[in-house]
Amino acid sequence: MQHAISLANMAINKKNWSAARYALSRARVLADALPANVAVTERERLAAARKRFAARNTPAAKKVRQAKATAAKRAGGKKPAPKKSTAKKAATQPKPAPVRDLGDRFINRAALGYGPTNETR
Repeated sequence: MQHAISLANMAINKKNWSAARYALSRARVLADALPANVAVTERERLAAARKRFAARNTPAAKKVRQAKATAAKRAGGKKPAPKKSTAKKAATQPKPAPVRDLGDRFINRAALGYGPTNETR
């Protein structure tokens, strides 16, 4: 049971959710097979691992991650170098294709059925 719980914790740390789910299910089966008064500390560890697994995609987990990230940024002391802005490049429109010069071409309106025209070739 201790081995299954430690595997679950390692999988949760590595964000390998399918392996964590499997290890937690194995640990739960082992915990259910034992009497309630046996392996109390392992049951507590299993409950803590289940909580961590359940909070993997919740808004609460995201808030905790953001709080840790801002705390880590403050602790450094150094300001990071400003990143080059790619917003300008994305905002500029691409150049349109050059318009082809067709020269002095006349449409033969008589051939299209619009009647005679004065222009001849």
